[in-house]
Amino acid sequence: MHDTPLFYLPPSEWDPAGMTLQGQEFTHLRKALRLGPGDAVQLTNGRGDVADGRIEAIQGKKARITVESITSVDRRDSQIVVAVGWAKSLRRGWFLEKAAELEARGVYLWQAEHSQGRIPDATKANWQGQLVAGAKQSGNPWLPELEVFPGGLAELLEATADIDHRFFLWENATAEEGFHPPPLADGERALAILGPEGGFADSEVELLRAHNVRPVSLGRRVLRWETAALLCLGLCWWHKERSS
Repeated sequence: MHDTPLFYLPPSEWDPAGMTLQGQEFTHLRKALRLGPGDAVQLTNGRGDVADGRIEAIQGKKARITVESITSVDRRDSQIVVAVGWAKSLRRGWFLEKAAELEARGVYLWQAEHSQGRIPDATKANWQGQLVAGAKQSGNPWLPELEVFPGGLAELLEATADIDHRFFLWENATAEEGFHPPPLADGERALAILGPEGGFADSEVELLRAHNVRPVSLGRRVLRWETAALLCLGLCWWHKERSS
C-alpha cells in the first residue's frame, strides 16, 4: 500500500503542465476519500509514468491537479504474458485485477474450441477498469496489455511468434515438465497459454506442439483456469522479487 492516493489518468489526457481528474476517478477522490484543494495525490497513465501533485481546485465535477514531479518506471521487469482461453466466468474481473497487481506484461483472451460462448471482437471498457483497479491497489504504474484473439489459437500463435519463451499449462504434462519461471534476460518475454474450463482440445495440443510450445505442469491437481493463471503469475513475480 502507498500513503498518497493514486489515481489513473488515460495517456490521452496526460499533460505535465497540469492535469484534470473527472468521471469515476473524480468521484472516488471527492466522495470516497473526501479530498480537496491542497491535498497531495499521485497520478499514473498506466504506461510507467507517476506524477506527484496537489489538488489545485475543484471545478464542478472536475479536479485540477498541479504537477510537482514526474517519475518514469522502466517496464523491463514486467515480462510474463498470460493467454487464457475464453470462458463465461464471473471471476474474470477478479482475475484481471490480480493480473495487474502481479505485474503481468499482458493478458490475452483467445477463442478456444471448448470456450463457452463467443469472445467479443474487441476489449471492453469495464475490463480496462478492472486492470486499473488492480494497478491502483498495488501501486503498479504499468497496466497489462489487453488483447483478444477471436480467431482462435492459430491467430494467437501467429501474433506471439516473436515472444522468446512460450509454454502451455496442461493437466496432462508429466511431473518432469513441472513449471519453473523461465530465466529472462532484459527485454525478453514469456507467454503462458491456458485453456478454458473444458481444457485444450486434442487438435489444439497438436497445434501447440507443432509450434514448439512446450507443455508444463502445475502439479497433480486440475486447477480452475484463474487459479492456474494466478499461480503462474505469482511464481514468476516471486522469482523476480527474489532475484532483484
